[in-house]
Amino acid sequence: MMRLLPVLPALFLAALPQPALAQVAAADSGDTGWMLVCSVLLLIAALPGVMLRHAGLANVRNALSVMTQGIAMIAIVSLGWGIAGYSLIYAPGGGWIGGTANLMLANLAALRDGLTVPESAFVVFQMAAALIAASLLAGAVAERTRLAWFMGFAPLWLLIVYVPITHAIWAGGWLAQLGVMDFAGGLVVHATAGWSALALTLIVGARRQASIAGHSPVLALAGGALLWIGLSGLVGGWALGATDDAATALLNHHFAACAGALLWMATDRLLGARTSAMGILSGALAGIAAIAASAALVGSGGAMLIGGAAALLARLGLALTRRWIDDPAQIFVIHGIGGLTGALLLPLGVLPLLGGVGFEAGIGLTDAIIGQLVGIIVVAFWAMAGSAIAALAISVIIPMRVTEEVEHDGLDAMYHGEQSWDFR
Repeated sequence: MMRLLPVLPALFLAALPQPALAQVAAADSGDTGWMLVCSVLLLIAALPGVMLRHAGLANVRNALSVMTQGIAMIAIVSLGWGIAGYSLIYAPGGGWIGGTANLMLANLAALRDGLTVPESAFVVFQMAAALIAASLLAGAVAERTRLAWFMGFAPLWLLIVYVPITHAIWAGGWLAQLGVMDFAGGLVVHATAGWSALALTLIVGARRQASIAGHSPVLALAGGALLWIGLSGLVGGWALGATDDAATALLNHHFAACAGALLWMATDRLLGARTSAMGILSGALAGIAAIAASAALVGSGGAMLIGGAAALLARLGLALTRRWIDDPAQIFVIHGIGGLTGALLLPLGVLPLLGGVGFEAGIGLTDAIIGQLVGIIVVAFWAMAGSAIAALAISVIIPMRVTEEVEHDGLDAMYHGEQSWDFR
């Protein structure tokens, strides 16, 4: 009995009614773990995935340089995200830009508002999504741009292009208020990267000695396969938890990729070309770019339709643009055209008739189509204009193109003193 006496006051206090403020909600470990896994998948896509694809599509003398530019882009954008990017998108602010409450990732909440995951997990996932868009840009202007110029361009592109578009759509900004829908980045990630790439290719100009096929299709295929897998983290993570929506998004991601691969292959044959391994994977990636906008909102049939349509339009776009756009990694046709196609077809895919989830009360098909058209036009124009401004501003200080001698001899040896393969 004497041993119990010291414990009695604690038992008495525990039995008293507790104030509501003492009940602090805890993060759901399953949802948090799922978000972190999806973030890692995206990092795999952005690092080995994109880098291997770009290296394989480049000349053997420039493979290391395009990989180096991709790594530098990822490093700079990551730091920019932590310093200001996240806050300017998701901290409380206005319709056009976020606030400054989370600069340097200060004042992060134990739980992201309205979610079951820590805000830090949300930050990591959103950063990984931004890195996908940023890493794609190096492939569009491979073999002719200076590393120093890319390092100056990266933070400006993040602040001028990616931050305003993402805030406007994903953070409830002015485009979201106009009814623009984008579940997991058809517009924010893929279209933004694709139309930014178009602006860069037009400004930088064509290579003096273009290598059409690239030096290693095997490397490009391996990188593309990693992208196929890794980008599943984008649609799965945007379900914001380990839920049925996440499983649906993953299924639709895969179905759209498969439909895109087959439609690109069929279009190759219809245009009188051979069925190339690189083309099949390009079709899959176009389907993936398209379905990102609606992955958890459409049925399986709708996902197949969207993926196939995106691959068809991207392949036709390649046939029309390859003579005046020198884009070795086909970033514009795959991600730019693919992303916009998915955003445009979203209202049709969402219809219950096609297995979709339907619209919220008060939203009709016409309203949704108009909203998506507004989003498409704004994102394409903003990405091109913002990228052009950033590219030209940095070129005043650092020339964007390498010299003719460096381009002829290869950037790997001239700038890095290394080569992709040991030919001895």
